[in-house]
Amino acid sequence: MIENIAVYSGLIATIWIVIGVYVAGRCYPGYSHTKQFCSELGAAGSPTEKLSPLINNYPLGLLFCLFGWYLAQLPNVSVLVNITGWFVIAHGVGTWVAGYFPMDADPYTKKPTLSCQLHAWAGMIMLLSLLVAPILIAISPTTELIPLTFRIFSVLVVIGASYFLFTMAQAINNQTNPGIHQRMSYGLQLIWLSVLSFILV
Repeated sequence: MIENIAVYSGLIATIWIVIGVYVAGRCYPGYSHTKQFCSELGAAGSPTEKLSPLINNYPLGLLFCLFGWYLAQLPNVSVLVNITGWFVIAHGVGTWVAGYFPMDADPYTKKPTLSCQLHAWAGMIMLLSLLVAPILIAISPTTELIPLTFRIFSVLVVIGASYFLFTMAQAINNQTNPGIHQRMSYGLQLIWLSVLSFILV
């Protein structure tokens, strides 16, 4: 029963976060999805500081961990697929930590609080885990479960996500519109997770 739910959880997580971020954004007067980070929805002192982790980080962390567990325990697959599962679990744990420790209200502050630093480290784990995961799948053997087309798709996702991380860094330096670049990068990673969930069904 739990395996039947777990295999869909990667796809569910993607749908969930789109709805969750939209709902939280609607409850945050003046919030800009283009200019502001997703984490600002749960930032200290924001109108949605308590709401955002409840509808986003905590349930999403569970979904990521559930899907990661499914991958980690899959039998008769490359060990790289199982290791990928542990990276997805790390992404889920990072999602919980990032929700529990809010970032500072000013994302450009020169003296971040301890909570903001922990949030940033959790965010780094989230970022790297879903960059490494598709790389592992890309170099895994081609099988009926992991076809060559998906391995190629995984490479393209890593390239695309990395590109938007680069453009996001530029937007942060210029303090312009990092929100859109963050969503493009993370969106590609979540699409990859959704497709993986779909092909495993």
